[in-house]
Amino acid sequence: MKFATLRNGTPDGALVLVSHDGRHALPVPRIAASLLDAVQRWEAVRAPLEDRYTALNAGDATDAIAFDPHACAAPLPRSPQWLDASAFLNHGRLMEQAFNTPPIPHFDTIPVMYQGASDDFLGPHEDVPLPSEADGIDFEGEFGVVVAPVAMGATPQQAQSAVRLVVQINDWSLRALGPHEMQTGFGFLQAKPSSSFAPIAVTPDELGDAWHDGRVRMRLHVQWNGERFGEPHGGEMNYSFGQLIAHAARTRQLTAGSIVGSGTVSNQSRDAGSACIAERRVIEKIDDGAIRTAFMRFGDRVRMQAKYDDGRDGPFGVIQQRVAQATAPQP
Repeated sequence: MKFATLRNGTPDGALVLVSHDGRHALPVPRIAASLLDAVQRWEAVRAPLEDRYTALNAGDATDAIAFDPHACAAPLPRSPQWLDASAFLNHGRLMEQAFNTPPIPHFDTIPVMYQGASDDFLGPHEDVPLPSEADGIDFEGEFGVVVAPVAMGATPQQAQSAVRLVVQINDWSLRALGPHEMQTGFGFLQAKPSSSFAPIAVTPDELGDAWHDGRVRMRLHVQWNGERFGEPHGGEMNYSFGQLIAHAARTRQLTAGSIVGSGTVSNQSRDAGSACIAERRVIEKIDDGAIRTAFMRFGDRVRMQAKYDDGRDGPFGVIQQRVAQATAPQP
């Protein structure tokens, strides 16, 4: 099934099913008020949602409407928690060089993960308000999963079975603020503003063979101001989502609706390009001896879209956003 959330003035928005071809949407208020509600009551609502989804794709849903991605909030405008990993070791090792930090112990055997803000996710076409260009504005393209309840101490196999939805994410970063926060030992806060999501969340079966071994085996095509930036492949993810979820649940349970991210999609091949500016900058430094690429400026735009290996558009839709200067709060 494919889901989206339409903005309606409430914190969680209105849930709709989205047709296979992405042209039509079907409100389902009698089944679930929101996607968070659906995930939290999954076993009770799955069958009626599947029935309505079948009717929508067969053209039998008389109350279907045109699907407009610009009317969408994030699939989950807010979540119990947002946990982001660095599951592509190539990216993590490049970032060690970028931030001049010592190697992380056991990086290739124990995932690294931080807890970010989950109370104010951005929709796929919303402007991204940020306070200062001097903060080092950067995009980060990645994939994520939304989970059912996960028991403390779950195995990777048990954790993998808890995946309910797969999502595409732009995890915004403020690179000038990151090094200090990492050195404090308390993790990211100001360096990680609200993340953005593609309009459509999908059940894993919608991906077909592109969902395999707990990984999204698709290319994430990234453009910056209309120019190609990269299309790294999600199949190079070193830790599966099952492993990431189990890591998060080692000492605590996860509630339904929690989101676990892969971290920036990154490939060893330079030809794949990158999914964030910081990675390109450190590659420039390593390969050419000097950084040439600046971070984003107000008015810059970024576009992200996952695609299948055969070139077909992926099921998540498009993230296309503009960076804007945040307005000062009114007294």
